[in-house]
Amino acid sequence: MTAPTANWSYPTAVKFGPGRIRELADHCKAVGMKKPLLVTDKALAALPITAQALDILDAAGLGRAVFSEVDPNPNEMNMEAGLKVYRAGGHDGVVCFGGGSALDLGKMVALMVDQKVSVWELEDIGDWWTRANPATIAPIIAVPTTAGTGSEVGRAGVLTNSATHKKKIIFHPKLLPAVTICDPELTVGMPRFITAGTGMDALAHCLEAYSSPFYHPMSQGIALEGMRLVFENLPKVYANPTDLEARAHMMSAAAMGAVAFQKGLGAIHSLSHPVGAVYGTHHGTTNAVVMPMVLDFNRHAIEGRIEQAAAYLGIKGGFDGFRARVMDLRAELSIPENLTAMGVEASRLDELTEMALEDPSCSGNPVEMTRDNTRALYQACM
Repeated sequence: MTAPTANWSYPTAVKFGPGRIRELADHCKAVGMKKPLLVTDKALAALPITAQALDILDAAGLGRAVFSEVDPNPNEMNMEAGLKVYRAGGHDGVVCFGGGSALDLGKMVALMVDQKVSVWELEDIGDWWTRANPATIAPIIAVPTTAGTGSEVGRAGVLTNSATHKKKIIFHPKLLPAVTICDPELTVGMPRFITAGTGMDALAHCLEAYSSPFYHPMSQGIALEGMRLVFENLPKVYANPTDLEARAHMMSAAAMGAVAFQKGLGAIHSLSHPVGAVYGTHHGTTNAVVMPMVLDFNRHAIEGRIEQAAAYLGIKGGFDGFRARVMDLRAELSIPENLTAMGVEASRLDELTEMALEDPSCSGNPVEMTRDNTRALYQACM
């Protein structure tokens, strides 16, 4: 066997622990922000935790500017609206505050403040990121309020093209936040279905990274431990939202999943991205719906690896035991049984199949995805 070669990178400074949101203004000043724009989503903008963050900024003389016109699957129109507010306010940095949608959209605002190219020209393909002028990218502070996407430790954001309904991954190394504040107290007020969906998103990231055929043993180990944290703590926070220790472990699992998936994602994400773009479904919940079927699809390629994971996780029965644990967890969290229950129409499966094959995640699946087997996989998910 030839010795492996790979390119790796790992995340930024993470300030982790209850109450760490109180450090927000200090970290903004440390990266040069004097007038930050806090980007969040519509629902979160009205909640006390957002008011608290704005109060912290205001008390430090940094203002309390906020942009919240962020859709659940943000698109370029949300980005343009955010850029208009950013430029009009003379801002000099972005505080991304919220779940994956707000974190991703905030990154896009920071990226596109003064670029000469379209955001679509910066898709995560080859070296397209070099088309951007790095000097104009605004500094970013990330404050997750959910425990799922892990965008707070990532160098990319997902943006939906409103014309084509296709999700695109936009990448640049400088999209990695300068500082991330992980305060589990901020996640306590999440609605239960968001707790469930975001937690299953973290599991999907870890599972797909662990199953990816690419070589990255550091990510492999992180993904495995991330799965353990989700299996042990997601039921706890779903049953008892105020369990701060379990909340903290879920925040760790979310960040671990995002770190791990630089090793690769697969069919779970390539199927769920089109469904989310076309039907506006919650990303993590969609991942959870298709997860068992993708396990079956990949079984012959990953069975031995999943048996090893099951042993580490204390799950009896190897692959079948692991799959059963996923099904039990879905039932505990009231995840819809299939895509039909989420409103997906059989008449659009051909269209969704084409979109799935164009999604960059499909290239990391352990089993090659073709038009025929991907269409059949969607059908199984119905």
